[in-house]
Amino acid sequence: MALEDRVEELRKQRGGKVPEVLQGVTKDRIKLVLGAIDLGGNSDLIDAVFALLDDETPSWFANAPKDATISDGATTAHVACHVGILQRGGRKLDREGRDYWLKPLRQLGGIEAIQLNDGAFIAGHPTAKSPNNSYRLEEGLIAILRAPDGDWKKMLSEWASKDAARERQAFQAEMAEAAKALVDRSHADLIATSVEHYAARFLPGFQVLYIDDADGDRISQKEKDAMAEAGVELTLEDAMPDALLWNPESDWLWVIEAVTSDGEVDLHKVNQMQKLADRSKKAGVGFTTTYLTWKDAAARQGKNQNVAPGTYIWIAGDPAKVLKVEG
Repeated sequence: MALEDRVEELRKQRGGKVPEVLQGVTKDRIKLVLGAIDLGGNSDLIDAVFALLDDETPSWFANAPKDATISDGATTAHVACHVGILQRGGRKLDREGRDYWLKPLRQLGGIEAIQLNDGAFIAGHPTAKSPNNSYRLEEGLIAILRAPDGDWKKMLSEWASKDAARERQAFQAEMAEAAKALVDRSHADLIATSVEHYAARFLPGFQVLYIDDADGDRISQKEKDAMAEAGVELTLEDAMPDALLWNPESDWLWVIEAVTSDGEVDLHKVNQMQKLADRSKKAGVGFTTTYLTWKDAAARQGKNQNVAPGTYIWIAGDPAKVLKVEG
């Protein structure tokens, strides 16, 4: 009997019912955990993870180890049938779609490649295109999925920090949430996001000297004190940046211009702020133009093309990387 027919028969035997919990994990918990690494909107991936948690259904391998279940190892076809037929009561998922319901988590190490070999599962896919090539959830991810409500976020953070790709995904998710808060696309909010997220990640060691949030005095007393400590005097005749930062160790300044309508780091801004750095006897000054989205950046640069060479661009909606402009 073909695999699809076997799974359909199993579904009928179960009266079309699908467990709400597998290994103590619900789909809602899977969605929460995947959402924290920017994958929570992928319903196929959520259901695929649920399939790989299935320790109640005996393995669909004809020569599986004794008492093996789906959770011990499942092929792409097994997962496709589990999701499409057993869980959803329809047709198996299109195998070509596996890049969407397996690959995203495989790239982060949350799904492991294994192979059924001589009646036992071994690590990896040593034989390319073998019908016995299969997958299972990584133990650390299973532990996170099963963890108490108060523990899983900390465990996920520790799990993510062990792998650069996972860390980027977690940061992407954090910034996606921050971007949602910028619904008014206000200049002040983009400045704050640039300082709180871009500077914190890409400018370690830099301290905020000044933020132009257009609220109250142009330069507050607190900012004047911070600049005095840094040996910087920013006057109203200077080209006022959206944010000015200083690194005490390197004695570099850094200028951030957050763009919602205009105001990129152009050659004029570079020249003006270089004068400030020279006047203040700083070791150097760097520059970053920030946008909320790629669409905003494209709209501005498609018309103006004014970002100065040697400076950087950061996109709040794609926060895990920064781009350098070369001339």
